Amino acid sequence: MKVVGIIPARYASTRFPGKPLAVIKGKTMIRRVCEQAWKSKLDAVVVATDDVRIADEVMSFGGQYVLTDPNHRSGTDRCREAFDLLESQYDAVVNIQGDEPFIDPKQINLLVDLVSREDTQLASLAKRIEDEEDLFSPNAVKVVMDKDGKALYFSRNPIPFMRNLELAEWLKKGVFYQHIGIYAYKAETLRQVAQMQPSPLELSESLEQLRWLENGLSIHMAITASENVSIDTPEDLVKAEHFAENKLNE
Repeated sequence: MKVVGIIPARYASTRFPGKPLAVIKGKTMIRRVCEQAWKSKLDAVVVATDDVRIADEVMSFGGQYVLTDPNHRSGTDRCREAFDLLESQYDAVVNIQGDEPFIDPKQINLLVDLVSREDTQLASLAKRIEDEEDLFSPNAVKVVMDKDGKALYFSRNPIPFMRNLELAEWLKKGVFYQHIGIYAYKAETLRQVAQMQPSPLELSESLEQLRWLENGLSIHMAITASENVSIDTPEDLVKAEHFAENKLNE
């Protein structure tokens, strides 16, 4: 099975315009994402962008790109168009977040292994929650899984609910997982999800993956211990600079 990594990279981010071109320790963010993805077992890595400035930057360091419609609703839609533009050269795709410049290649490999299985339509990652702030933060999406590792539900609330326990006891008595927002799809599944309309659970929690569960798709989960650094605002660049400094000193 041939698997391509697609990195959606939009220029006109509301909170951080031009984010893919932000420089972190001498390299642009999109270059760092590509370099990490190149270390994985992916057969190819392609940037899906709506802007020639990003395309020019990708060409400058020897990367591959495709130009996509600037009006896509989501990174999934941009990923689907890019996949179609590749003219069915690949059997599956890993949708890599363009704002995680230090993504661990081992995480990508976990997804490649999962999506290569015959029984996998969709795959994603989860990390055990160790911090109480993450457990109760609505910005940290939680996931519960069945005994075979398939996602049962995603929520911004802590799940499962620990009945008859004080909140301070939840992490001591229970096991909780945070969803890591990177996905792998079989080719036909990616085209299928791109055609789905928003669902009630999705609209309630503002989580796209609930649309897929509501429509009967299975999401196989792999567990990772790696911590990702996501860049959402210019202020996050400071955090990224510190992370890069620590990596260089390792």
